[in-house]
Amino acid sequence: MILQIPYGKDDELSIELADQLVAEVIEPRTVEIGDQSETIRQAVSNPVGPQSIEDFLADAQNVLVIVNDATRPTPTRQVLDVLVEMFNGVDVDFLVATGIHRAPTEEEYLQIFGQGHYERFRDRIFAHDSRRSEDMVFLGRSKNGTEMRVNRRGVEAHKIIIISSVEPHYFAGYTGGRKSFLPGIAAYETIEQNHKLALKPEAKALALEGNPVHEDMIDALKTVKPEIFAINTVLDKKHRIYAAVAGDINESFLAATHLANEIFAAPISQKADIVVSVVKFPGDIDLYQAQKGIDNAKHALKEGGILILVAKCRCGVGEESFVNLLSSASSPRDVLERIEKKYLLGYHKAAKMAEVGLWAETWAVTDLEPDMLEKIFIRPCSSLQAALDDALHSKGLAARVLFLLDGGLTVPILEKQT
Repeated sequence: MILQIPYGKDDELSIELADQLVAEVIEPRTVEIGDQSETIRQAVSNPVGPQSIEDFLADAQNVLVIVNDATRPTPTRQVLDVLVEMFNGVDVDFLVATGIHRAPTEEEYLQIFGQGHYERFRDRIFAHDSRRSEDMVFLGRSKNGTEMRVNRRGVEAHKIIIISSVEPHYFAGYTGGRKSFLPGIAAYETIEQNHKLALKPEAKALALEGNPVHEDMIDALKTVKPEIFAINTVLDKKHRIYAAVAGDINESFLAATHLANEIFAAPISQKADIVVSVVKFPGDIDLYQAQKGIDNAKHALKEGGILILVAKCRCGVGEESFVNLLSSASSPRDVLERIEKKYLLGYHKAAKMAEVGLWAETWAVTDLEPDMLEKIFIRPCSSLQAALDDALHSKGLAARVLFLLDGGLTVPILEKQT
């Protein structure tokens, strides 16, 4: 078998493997894609909840449109192609929901908005900065005690439109919907308090009920006063628009999660000795984002197995706190013990990686410095073919390899044996 593995935006890695060594090749499910603009138009024209987009905009004094940053494949440009026809002179500003990420580069702004919309609105586009305390407004506390501080633009706006995409998320259950506010436009301290809940075992992919991170986000959202119209998209494996649900932020999000499951919840017949998890563009921007490929892949890996992460990490490690903790610890167990004593934002990443490190090996094919990877308990590999050859030599002739070709989004689910 010869496989072409995506690497970065335009490159591929070619590997060759005997057919009998391949357990499964898992991709997001192939679905039928219709007219994507019409899919958005139908969603906006037939929203869930009581209010149409026309009624929502009819008396709007001003509107803030909250959009995702370049770490998400959200089709913001295509949604705006439909929305701009409806603005009709309404005063519109845009806020990029970066969470704790940096502001977009010029290239990334074009990736998000497209050339035409960026040139038209560039003077009205702002990037959230979670560390600018002067930009934050306190709205109250969630039941878990999270102090809800958000960007004042989200408070001062008369009405808000959010544009997001919904796919599985390794501790929030799913991306999309309420995540546009927390962590999207929240203060650093608010995000830190919320993400600490990711350490709880109930915080996991595909789980909403009982998930403390999700419930905290929903609870915090209740403090947001402006009216909200949400547009939640669901994309296929090629980042084409499969479905969209608009209207009430919570109802549209929940409806979109069921559609996302049709694509990204992947049944597997058995766990494998070796799992190759590929994190595709744009989720391969850095190790902070690519770590999702490790967490999702663990569901398909046998204890004592080898997990090979394939992610370009074109912008380095990203938020450095989790790398600093991992690199200063003596072992994965030491990492978890330190987190029990003190939590900082980003440590949830370190915790998830350390948990895997207790029962399996993690190897990686990336553009990151090999010395840095070794310090955080990841074995660097010069090529994917070499990694596979070494892993098979280590695990023996009976070993089987599972390929997770969109590991940042796809969640393997072990089928119950009858």
